[in-house]
Order: sequence, then structure tokens, then C-alpha cells
Amino acid sequence: MILICLCRQGFEKEVAAEITDCAAYAGIAGYVKTNADTGYVEFVLPDLDSATALFEAIRFDDLVFVRHWFVTPAIASDLPKEDRASPLMASAQALPPLAKLEPITLDTNDGKALVALTRGVTNHMRTVFKKAGAFNAKSDWVGQVLFFSGEQACIGYFPQSNGSLWAGGIPRLRAPKDAPSRATLKLEEAWHQFIPREQWDQRIAPSMRAVDLGAAPGGWTWQLVNKSMFVEAVDNGPMAENIMASGQVTHRMEDAFRFAPERAVHWLVSDIADKPARVAELITRWAENKWFKEAVFNLKLPMKKRYIELQLCSEIITLALDNAGIEYTLKFKQLYHDREEVTGHLVLF
Repeated sequence: MILICLCRQGFEKEVAAEITDCAAYAGIAGYVKTNADTGYVEFVLPDLDSATALFEAIRFDDLVFVRHWFVTPAIASDLPKEDRASPLMASAQALPPLAKLEPITLDTNDGKALVALTRGVTNHMRTVFKKAGAFNAKSDWVGQVLFFSGEQACIGYFPQSNGSLWAGGIPRLRAPKDAPSRATLKLEEAWHQFIPREQWDQRIAPSMRAVDLGAAPGGWTWQLVNKSMFVEAVDNGPMAENIMASGQVTHRMEDAFRFAPERAVHWLVSDIADKPARVAELITRWAENKWFKEAVFNLKLPMKKRYIELQLCSEIITLALDNAGIEYTLKFKQLYHDREEVTGHLVLF
């Protein structure tokens, strides 16, 4: 069995290190196979039982660099152009009953070129499955069809209760026309990733107070204003005029690293472009003072040793809060709209 882990192109080494560490901690044997800039990593497992144990032992939401995952019995190569579906159908015999079958693609230029092919083959396979009565709506398993090239593909599955919210880990969010930057989508995606949709009315509610550190020109502030919150936007740079015209924003022209709120707020958000350890220390200072209830923040990772840097930043926060006796939850995820960065979510209790 092979666990396929999809990721942002160029982060294959980080995924390999992460999945190896997590599997070892869970006592699951396996080894990784990677190729740079492919957008995926293979983690080879000894058997089906190991795949089942992995899904039971590792929570997808605890993985940072893995955008999506599924297991496959094998990767089919040398697929004939006249019939690519039949070899995949043969491989599908090893799969459990599926609730549905989805086409997914690698987030690379080569992968995007295979969208039409993947959809066509998947639609054909769906028809065959339906005629055979192979789908089971009550199943937790979701089938996946992925083409690596025109001649190489696989069919696999993952538990929808322990996987990405979106097909292939790629959200379909539209950039608001009046938002001052596309960075606005990072905060929207973070809310989807970290907060269950049924809790939005309580946790992302109108009239909440928020602070946006490093706010200019206002991409993240726009999201807060759009949720009818009152925002202190901290940045020496200018804010977008339409955001200031809302009447919900107070612009604090100060250094974000020195700013301290007059009173605690519900939300702290930060998309500051600075050394990740310095940002982690900033978030820690706010947390130790309990100046917020929830925080979403970005860490801009270095080009090398990104996995190690993230672990160090996480330790800065966790060690300080543990020593202070503060209860919290902390999670990180490299979101689809992130680039050389990861997004953190910290909740204080």
C-alpha cells in the first residue's frame, strides 16, 4: 500500500520529514519516496493493516504540510491511451466500499493539464460503479482518481472523517472585488480550516473586537470588517480607503511589535513579514497577557530547514504557555493560499 500525500510544490522534503516522524511516533513502519517539485510524496506501507492503522493513529488536521492524503494499492504505469480506465478498475477491486469517487489533480502545471483527462476517466468509472451497485452512501471512504501523467495514475481512498475539507485539498474561494489584496483569502481559508462551520456564528460574530498586526493595506482587516467586527489596524503604512470608510476600523500608526491593546479582544490576526521566531515571540507575549481569545497568524519560513524552523517556533509558544499554566490549543497548517509560510491558530481557555 502507498500513502499519497499532496502538498504545495517545493515542499516535498517537509512532507517527507513530517509523515515519517508522525508514522514513527505512532509505531507504523514505512518509508518515503520523493521527487522534487512534483507536489506529492509517497509513503510506502507494508500492508493494508498498516494503512488502516495510520488513518486511526494520525489526525489529518494535525499535519501541517500535507494538503491532502489517500492510500492506493498501487500506481499503474504504461496505461494504454485507448483504455486508461480498465487497469484502474482492476486496481479498484482492492478498495473498500466507497461513498463516492472524486477526480483530483496535482497542483502543478503538469497536473493542471490533466484535469480533463482525469475527469473523463473518473466519470466513466463512476458509471461502471453505479451500474454494479458498488457505491455505499453510508461509507466513510471516499475514492480518489489521480493522474501523475497521461500514462501513470492510481485509484485510492481516504476516510472523509479524517481528511481535507476540499477535493484534493484545494479550496474554492473567490477573491472579493473590494478587498485590497488577495492575502485576504488566507484569513478566510484559515477560518474554514480551524473552525467548524457550525461554530462560526459564535466564534466569528458581529460586534466582536479584533486587532490586526501589520494590517496595511488591509487584506485581513477586510475579512474582519466583513464579519461586522470592530478592528484596531496596527501598521505604519496606509490602509485602503474603502476599509477606513466602513467606520469599523481604528488605524493605529505604530510598530506592531511594540503595540499593546488597552483591553483584551476576541481576535488577534497577524500577517507580518518578519523572522518567524520573532513573530512567534510576539504571539507568545500577547498570549501570556491574555490579550486575545483566538489568534490566526502567519510564519514566513526560511528557504532551508523549514520543518525545523516551524518546530522551533511552536516550542517558543508552547513552552511559555505551559510554564505560565495557560490552557490552550495550537495548530499549524500550510494553507492553499499560503506561499513560503504556514498559518497558526491559537485558542486560549
